[in-house]
Amino acid sequence: MEKKAKKELYDKVIAWFMENRPMAETELHYKDPFQLLVAVILSAQCTDKRVNQITPALLERFPDARAMAGATTEEILAYIGSCSYPNNKARHLSGMSRKLLEMFGGEVPGDVEALQKLPGVGRKTANVVASVVFNKPAMAVDTHVFRVSARLGLTTGARTPLETERQLVEYLPEELVARAHHWLILHGRYVCRARKPDCAHCGLRDLCHYYHISAGKEQA
Repeated sequence: MEKKAKKELYDKVIAWFMENRPMAETELHYKDPFQLLVAVILSAQCTDKRVNQITPALLERFPDARAMAGATTEEILAYIGSCSYPNNKARHLSGMSRKLLEMFGGEVPGDVEALQKLPGVGRKTANVVASVVFNKPAMAVDTHVFRVSARLGLTTGARTPLETERQLVEYLPEELVARAHHWLILHGRYVCRARKPDCAHCGLRDLCHYYHISAGKEQA
């Protein structure tokens, strides 16, 4: 797709979201940057609903980096056993808290590169924290963003989250990057689902590359 056509597609998709979902934000519950960082680490391959069930007791017991850094992985594990990969995540939370104290005095940095120096914090997690808490133009690419952007035709041939991120950021206005992350996640979570996309009730289907291909196959 040539750049002019791609820009027109982005403009139409953005206009639809602005009209139909003007406000979009994370469904994770948090009160400060540290709580969000903990929640995002826990959310890897786990639903936000499950994370929101886990974090109240965990963060009441370990409300900040200093408190969590003083805990053993076993103590943390006792609170997060119902999420996916709890042993790994307990180690990540313990290591992240200690490193946060050591490198940043317990304060969560707003810089994507700085965040990635913390154990358990990859580029996606860093982008989420930077965009949600610090309103940085950072595009976190999870499975929903990866799938929806490809289906709509917003990305072309992207094989990795980083390729997807770069293509999206190239065409999205900087001030909308953080919000667009949530647009795509929520659309993927509730409409453009992985196995059974609800094309019949999707307001973007007339613009959607995937829908037109699927409709063509059904008619063939």
